[in-house]
Amino acid sequence: MRLLHTSDWHLGQNFFGFSRHYEHQQFLDWLLLTLVEQQIDVLLIAGDVFDTANAPASAQQQLYRFLCTAKLNTPHLQVVIIAGNHDSPTRLEVPMPFLSAFDMVVIGQVTRQHQQIDVERMVIPLKNRQGEVKAWCLAIPFLRPSDVPKVDNAKDAYLEGIAALYQQAVDCALDKLEVGQAIIAMGHCHMLGSQVSEDSERKLVMGGIESLSSAIFAPEISYVALGHLHLAQKVGGDDRVRYSGTPLPMSFSEEHYQHSIRVIELDHDVIKSATSVLIPRTVPLYRIPKSKAEPLDAVLTLLQQHDWPTIPEQQQPYLLVRVQLEKPEPSLRQQIEQVLADKAVKLVKIETTYPSVTGDDDKVMSLEDVQRLQPEDVFLKMYQQKFGIPPSLPLLGAFRNLIFQNNIGSV
Repeated sequence: MRLLHTSDWHLGQNFFGFSRHYEHQQFLDWLLLTLVEQQIDVLLIAGDVFDTANAPASAQQQLYRFLCTAKLNTPHLQVVIIAGNHDSPTRLEVPMPFLSAFDMVVIGQVTRQHQQIDVERMVIPLKNRQGEVKAWCLAIPFLRPSDVPKVDNAKDAYLEGIAALYQQAVDCALDKLEVGQAIIAMGHCHMLGSQVSEDSERKLVMGGIESLSSAIFAPEISYVALGHLHLAQKVGGDDRVRYSGTPLPMSFSEEHYQHSIRVIELDHDVIKSATSVLIPRTVPLYRIPKSKAEPLDAVLTLLQQHDWPTIPEQQQPYLLVRVQLEKPEPSLRQQIEQVLADKAVKLVKIETTYPSVTGDDDKVMSLEDVQRLQPEDVFLKMYQQKFGIPPSLPLLGAFRNLIFQNNIGSV
């Protein structure tokens, strides 16, 4: 039996205000072909299907159109979807009465019966194209503290509760398991020792307590299909435990990163092969300058010299411009946009840096020092730290006038 593991589609996402509908559609069209070419029996989508809990109608249509076409192209295909931290658990499950008729299962939330977690609901039989059960999938959605069972004398009720729930699911699967069948686990969580994508990850639980040990996955599990982290990777050196990563770059730190899906072939309860299939990138990312910020004149020259071929707007590259300034430049965006006016590129962000300043002003302030500060002191200090120079007299005058007006209004 052949499985395809993917996650973190983030349908409906805007990238710095630009819709990614075209990029997502290109990925989904490619995935439809891949399901056929790779002779996939089961598609596993490990959470964060949508970018927001209240996904736009266009994103929902995109998902369900994909699922319908996938089933038409691959009639034997089975699909298992779990909710991630971006998804609405209840909304994701709404179409289940229809999807279940097409061998598609969505587990968005943890439900209870008579105060007990309904674990059996999350243990899904996986069938090959002949309709034979070849594996059992533990479909565990993103778990909030209220979702996990209580563990007596637990030092960390949340983490130990997650481990207990996974073990309950394994026990349920073992009760159903027959000779030659495998156990596959799905989860949406943050594992200890995993590599985080710079600028694009989001904490799941406040306080940083959410990192889990891969020890929660029992040795009986043949493969663990994870979602949440955006870089494809194995966890803790364990080839069984994998993030598939996102299909699209989620930040400019992934400019040169190649995203992928994971294809797993099971031979009874053993992984016969597991390979990554690279996803084509349809809209590139550029950072100019490439290595670090440069003075404005040099940056404008680089932008002027760069040639972007004329293509439809939806296919145009995303551009981040990095500029080093000596002082604030009010016309910065205007100058950059003027140079880019006839170029087929989308300016999404301008990063500015200023010369670093060190000295006596960097010493740690005591509480008494802070209490003695006046608004103008704070303004002067923050401006000096950010720009490395004192504010101009007109700007300082405008600030003083603002403070004066505010004081009059509060009398």
